[in-house]
Amino acid sequence: MAGLSPSLLISDNWPGYSLDLFTYPQHYYGDLEYVLIPHGIIVDRTERLAKDIMQDIGDNDIVVLCVLKGGYKFCADLVEHIKNLSRNSERFISMKVDFVRLKSYHVNLVLLAFLWLKIATDLVLMVFVICLKTDYGFEIPDLFVVGYALDYNEHFRDLNHICVINDHGKAKYRV
Repeated sequence: MAGLSPSLLISDNWPGYSLDLFTYPQHYYGDLEYVLIPHGIIVDRTERLAKDIMQDIGDNDIVVLCVLKGGYKFCADLVEHIKNLSRNSERFISMKVDFVRLKSYHVNLVLLAFLWLKIATDLVLMVFVICLKTDYGFEIPDLFVVGYALDYNEHFRDLNHICVINDHGKAKYRV
């Protein structure tokens, strides 16, 4: 088993990309510090993860648990890449997708509890916990990031890039 590619490490001293290099919704002008991860890099990394998953699962089916709301875009993109790879290969991979809606501070607790329940009740051959910002996606510094469905009080989900929010943006959208 080859295993999933390691995360793409973004170091603590990475200055990010200037906002002037990218397009983003005008209503967020003045609210962001910089682009941490451009959309194209997110797409490419997600496609690589899909290839790794397809290689590692063999002939097994896939059950995907999408954690809403922040994970919907990454999950949808990952599932679409896996489906495309399955359609264009000699083997068909059956995939079931389920959803759970959690507050960010409950994600780890509930996700691990769900996985243990699935392991205890089903014959599970492999379990991968894949998040955009973790061991197999991107390892980023301890920053407040928004975009690509990650929000701050329900704002910024419509950004294609992952960006660092500035103090003005935090104050503007504080509840």
